[in-house]
Amino acid sequence: MLGLAFAAHAAQRGTHVTLLEKEQTWAAHQTGHNSGVVHAGPYYRPGSLKARMCAAGNASMIAFAQDHGIPYAVPGKLIVATDEDELDGLHELHRRADANGVPCRLIDGIEASEYEPEVYAVEALRVETTGIIDYPAVCRELAAIAIRHGAELRTGARVAAIHDTAEGVVVEYEGGEARGSILVNCAGLQADRVALLAGVEPEVRIVPFRGEYYELRPERRDLVRGLIYPVPDPQLPFLGVHLTRMIDGSVHAGPNAVLALKREGYRWRDIDLRDAVDALTYPGFLRMASRNLETGVREVARSLSRSAFAASLARLVPRIDARDIVRAGAGVRAQAVRRDGTLADDFVIQRSRHQLHVLNAPSPAATSALEIAAYLFAETGVSA
Repeated sequence: MLGLAFAAHAAQRGTHVTLLEKEQTWAAHQTGHNSGVVHAGPYYRPGSLKARMCAAGNASMIAFAQDHGIPYAVPGKLIVATDEDELDGLHELHRRADANGVPCRLIDGIEASEYEPEVYAVEALRVETTGIIDYPAVCRELAAIAIRHGAELRTGARVAAIHDTAEGVVVEYEGGEARGSILVNCAGLQADRVALLAGVEPEVRIVPFRGEYYELRPERRDLVRGLIYPVPDPQLPFLGVHLTRMIDGSVHAGPNAVLALKREGYRWRDIDLRDAVDALTYPGFLRMASRNLETGVREVARSLSRSAFAASLARLVPRIDARDIVRAGAGVRAQAVRRDGTLADDFVIQRSRHQLHVLNAPSPAATSALEIAAYLFAETGVSA
């Protein structure tokens, strides 16, 4: 999605753009396998790129949907503390939300039940501007805009080699070659490998985490009106298993977070030897895993047990049990990990002479795609 947003932004400003996509369709991976949420921004460290771009991106993505007839809704969401131990974390989110300019307020459990009658909350943060949207439809519209303004969009174009030259960059791909004054790498799950192909040592490496979803059976969808989230673990970049009423009225539950043994592997049986070896032998992953062993075991158990997954949901909505949920696919998150085992907690954009590499763009990157595109375009130094 970031590549399409950049192509549309640059092409509208008179810059010739060639976009290479290794798949045959748009939104084949992270963008097409997420929760469809337009985030408001209460989670992110004030002053970070995530915080700045999410606040602006929430408004620009909703405006884009309005301008182009893309399905969306703004139901708001509840972030729910289910016991006293979570109140400090909830209050910290409130402080961050205020600093980030996010419209929200703390409410008690009684008022929370006015928004979500089935929720259990000691206290909750009501976030007014959280929305939902059809991100694949956004991608299709961005592609159409880019093409209308002269961009060349080439699908089925897996990159094979990249050469930095005195004048710019040459990219060899399956079926041809592309030349340009600057390379912008928005390759998501493959971003670090594209950087390596370009002769750049990435400051982070991608470790893929599969997030599995369930959904409520149609007859139980009335248990959830909008979006219900737990208070997240501040030591991890994941927001926790949550409930989201989608554009089509279905209610998705998830995702969990388990190591994927293939960068684009959406099932346990999807294994790629190179991807698995890269992840399991990377010192950063080994250090990260050793610090979070208990959490990792818990996530695997939840992946393998529908009852365990339902139990996590029941902390938020007690009437949910294992009979109420059915599997509903998965996504893979491109988690950027540093060599010391720390997780990148902000967008990471690495520069070299004729290149910009977006090495970490997890949630809220979809929400912020139009803002990130404008930021990258400014960073290229190309005249508008």
